[in-house]
Amino acid sequence: MKKVLVATEKPFAKVAVEGIKKILDEAGYEMALLENYTLKTELIAAAAEAEAIIIRSDIIDQDVMDAAPKLEIVVRAGAGYDNIDLEAATKHGVVAMNTPGQNSNAVAELAIGLMVYAARNNFNGTSGTELKGKKLGLHAFGYVGKAVATIAKGFGMEVFAFDPFVSKEKMEAEGIHCVDKVEDLYSKCQYISLHMPSNAQTKKSINSQLLSLMPKGATVINTARKEVIDEDGLLAIFGERPDFRYMSDVEPDNKLVIAEKFSGKFFFTPKKMGAQTSEANNNAGLAAARQIVDFFEKGDKSFQVNK
Repeated sequence: MKKVLVATEKPFAKVAVEGIKKILDEAGYEMALLENYTLKTELIAAAAEAEAIIIRSDIIDQDVMDAAPKLEIVVRAGAGYDNIDLEAATKHGVVAMNTPGQNSNAVAELAIGLMVYAARNNFNGTSGTELKGKKLGLHAFGYVGKAVATIAKGFGMEVFAFDPFVSKEKMEAEGIHCVDKVEDLYSKCQYISLHMPSNAQTKKSINSQLLSLMPKGATVINTARKEVIDEDGLLAIFGERPDFRYMSDVEPDNKLVIAEKFSGKFFFTPKKMGAQTSEANNNAGLAAARQIVDFFEKGDKSFQVNK
């Protein structure tokens, strides 16, 4: 009998846990549940007998894998997977997966909500602007970017996108203007929505040079990762551009400096909330369970992120 550990410091909703258990029960697997834990040692102890682990924002690193000799697969319920040490996973022969697309609508709705909030001056009672007729630039055009584009077009926005991994033909088929250079995206669009992963190529890639290209009324929406922002550059743009706004689903490290100097020009959610809906919570958890069953029963590695 395969043992699957569901390890969530921030628990899944009850209905999601029940759904995960049902999928694993039907496959003849045993589910172990670790929720609301506070110490890494608790995770390490729970992982000792696990052959598969489902996580959310939990850290699966070398220490955890060293303590889990039976471990074959880890699935992060969500799109991002920077909380899994991919090098250590490969070294241990562990397949690491994410569940792309399951949280897309939730993140997209938050991104649009943040745009509305910025356009209406953080609902402070003053006259704002409308999204209709504005240009929106999507920096990366994956599952979330596509969902944002669909909603934004409903608002009457003109949507552009830059993604070197997606063809022009595919973007145009979705009614999106494809730009060949990232600089063109920033120079054209009053609104930029970030949707790239955090990796060696993207960390601190959103810098003052890019942000300075944006037209008047510049607003950047970050529902990706804080690491993609060059925070020194962000501070510089705040200082140079009274019209600049930054709305983020994760607090930057220099939050206190921004709050002290640039009141009303930003909003940060108190914790990462893009996937914090009951629907996304349920979808990602169930997808993770199904992927584990398909891996063991069919050898399916479709969503593997380490090679």
